This record gives sequence, C-alpha cells and structure tokens, in this order.
Amino acid sequence: MINGVINVYKEPGYTSHDVVAKLRGILKQKKIGHMGTLDPNAVGVLPVCLGKATKLCNLLSEKDKTYTATMLLGTETDTQDTTGQITNQTPEEEVMKLSEEKVFDVIKSYIGEYDQIPPMFSAIKVNGKKLYEYARKGQQVEIKPRNIEIYDIELIKVNKEEKQMQFKVRCSKGTYIRTLCENIAEEMQTVGYMKELKRTKVGKFTIEQAITIEQLKEGQNIKVITIEEMFEDKEKIQLEDDDIKLLLNGVKLKKEKQDGIYKIYSKTNKFIGTGIIENGRLKVDIRI
Repeated sequence: MINGVINVYKEPGYTSHDVVAKLRGILKQKKIGHMGTLDPNAVGVLPVCLGKATKLCNLLSEKDKTYTATMLLGTETDTQDTTGQITNQTPEEEVMKLSEEKVFDVIKSYIGEYDQIPPMFSAIKVNGKKLYEYARKGQQVEIKPRNIEIYDIELIKVNKEEKQMQFKVRCSKGTYIRTLCENIAEEMQTVGYMKELKRTKVGKFTIEQAITIEQLKEGQNIKVITIEEMFEDKEKIQLEDDDIKLLLNGVKLKKEKQDGIYKIYSKTNKFIGTGIIENGRLKVDIRI
C-alpha cells in the first residue's frame, strides 16, 4: 500500500471523484482521498492522498490556493460559469467603455477579507441537502455568507473585443472563484461569469510538477510525497523504544513543548509518524 500524496493534474470533464476512482483502478488501492474539489470544467492541481496519508486531506484543504481565471463580461448565468443558463446580458457598449485602469482598481479592491455568498450551484449542505439539489428544483434557500480572504490578485490581461479579462488570484480555503468573477463584474457595473479556471498551486504543490491520469496509467514519473516530507517544516521529537510502544498503544506522553504537530522518530532516527501536543501531552496522530 502506498502512503503519501500524489500531485495530480485534473483535466476538464473529470470530477474530483472521477480522479479518485481512476486512481483506485490504476494503483489497485482502495484508501484514496482528494484535497479540495475542482468543478468538472476546471483544470489544475489536485493533490490526492493515499493510504495513511488520507488523514492529511483536511490539513491540505486548509492551504492557500492559487488560480488563473478567465471571465466573460456582459453575460450572466445562473451557475456563474459556462454550464448554466443565461439570465442577464448588458449592452456591448457598456463593456467597451471599461478602461484597464478601472478593471485594475476594481480587482485590487478585493484584496483582504470579505463575506462571500456561495453559489446556489454548489455542494454546500443546508438542512442536510446540497445547494445544487435545491437549485435544480427551483427552490430558494437562505445561504449564509462565508468569510474568505483574497491574499493577492493580479490582472493579466483585458480583451474588450472578446469581452474577456484574465486574472491570477491567491486566496483562502472556501473561496469560490465563480462568485468572485460575478462580484467583480457587478462592481464594474456590468455582469459576467467565469469562462475558464485553472488551479496552479495548493500549498507546496504546483502545476508544473503535476502528473496527468494518462501519465499515471503509463507509470511515468510517479512522484509520491511521503508523510515525512509533508511535515518537513515541523519540529522533530525522538523517543525511546518503550515510550514509542506506549504512544502507539494510546498512552499520552508528557512533553514540555508548545501545542502543535510534531514528527516522531526513534533513537535510531526511524520515522514513526506524527503526533500532536495538547496541554503538554503528546498523542499519536498518523502512524506509519
């Protein structure tokens, strides 16, 4: 069984769950999970956790993400992307009047925290049902805004003839780029939707190092990031064999260290796994 993380390049047409299903077949391994859902039409970095590393899925979901998005101005859809029905359009001359300076000022105004209302066509659950289930039935439901943060946003280009603009954004967990596109368009006194989306980075995982499903099938360049490597920035704790046995049997060991995640090693420098210290007590988290 493989225990680690693979940086997969998700191609268009696949859901994130499709990628996991295909990897189960390719790697002949059942215990697999993905980090951070990408819409079927989106492409890019999708870290996939294998074996004991599936415990890292939530941890990786907390990491900052970087995207390149292309939005079409002058047209609005009910899904905020190309899959939806057109709900509104503005005259072409309204888009042509936009200056690059205006676009720049508007997108830069989104840097920082703001309360974003997630789209109806999303997998967020309200009263036990996913929002897209309500949306498909034409039912209305109250959606609570979520606090997200835009760390940086950079305008790449504006093409008024094609009514398109492209930008790069680095943001927090839970940010819907579809919604950000729609919000930016509204701020520019027009409408718009997300035409294309590419996720270029999740934490340390970059698109340049990502591997496609086809390459995985062929056994090419399968680089597995080990659990030890995933925690390379964490402090190391070395334990005697007797203490390791106690720890692995569920005993919490007294340690005068700050609360947090630590790498655990034997005295012979063998990696045992990771542990968490809470209130001066060390407990095992991921066991190799």
